[in-house]
Amino acid sequence: MEKQILVSESYKNIYERGEHFVGISIWHFEWCPKYRYKMFAKLKYKNLAEACIRRSAFEHKIKILEIEVMPDHVHVVAGLLGTISPSKAIQLLKGRSAFLFFRNHEKARLRYPRGHLWSRGKFWASVGFVQVDEVRNYVKNQESHHGNRTL
Repeated sequence: MEKQILVSESYKNIYERGEHFVGISIWHFEWCPKYRYKMFAKLKYKNLAEACIRRSAFEHKIKILEIEVMPDHVHVVAGLLGTISPSKAIQLLKGRSAFLFFRNHEKARLRYPRGHLWSRGKFWASVGFVQVDEVRNYVKNQESHHGNRTL
């Protein structure tokens, strides 16, 4: 029992605290643009997509620990409040970021006239304390993971 108290004390600053809860929820998310188009091959669109995702995360109190926007998909490692499910978090991130992306890049409407930037698919996996650094490194090193493919 003594050991359990020491472990939880070492992470006491990491846990989210509310009036009636204490805990942590870290997730690895991945999703793609509709039709898997390489929408973010240009640096300015990659940066715009990242900024839109970060802003939508900030608006919904989702903490982004790591993000990597690839030409045809996005990886995010995020910390969620205990009151939000991973499915809802992805819905909020994808919906708001698409709205912001189209507002700041009007020519994207030529490719997506109906305003659907993201595909319906999504991936999420929970990440524990032991895996956090490993998953963050995986997301950071996406370029080398995918072999720096030429476009």
